Amino acid sequence: MPSHATPPPGPSGSAGHDAFHPDLPGHDESGDDAAGHGLPLHARLHHIRADALDGDTAQTDGMRRFAAISGNTVGSRRIWMGQTHVAARTASSNHHHGESETAIHVVEGHPEFVFLDDSSGAAEEVRIRTSPGDYIFVPPFVPHREENPSADEEAVVVIARSTQEAVVVNLPELYVLGDEPDAG
Repeated sequence: MPSHATPPPGPSGSAGHDAFHPDLPGHDESGDDAAGHGLPLHARLHHIRADALDGDTAQTDGMRRFAAISGNTVGSRRIWMGQTHVAARTASSNHHHGESETAIHVVEGHPEFVFLDDSSGAAEEVRIRTSPGDYIFVPPFVPHREENPSADEEAVVVIARSTQEAVVVNLPELYVLGDEPDAG
């Protein structure tokens, strides 16, 4: 028996390809596309160096976002990932992220995440104080803001969103989801 058995044909009929290793259409075994230009964006890994983050992304006053992984930077289709920096003694404007689910990982500082909650019957401002290593989940459309109360320490977080690009809807005020102010 040979030491390297050939995997059985996968759903596409090609040996070695299965649901986890798809047979990419238009590519030969060398990895070249039909025109011979090498691997397309979705057939290779991408390395984004810390000094190559892209500041040309959706912004909110009081903070600075930098894209690492997006449709523009690597051709992602269903995820955006990057960093947000909030200077000491600064608060962002109120905003939400549309249909995006947002996961936040605190890297540096002690940022506070502020939103309104009306589970007690009256809308109250809720402030979540965080530390490095903490995570925050922001559901779609929930208005919030980030604050950095530190006198001398920048807050840095890593953000992942379930949309291809950074969706940011800046708002004049916080409101409880479902109690949106009239647009008129």
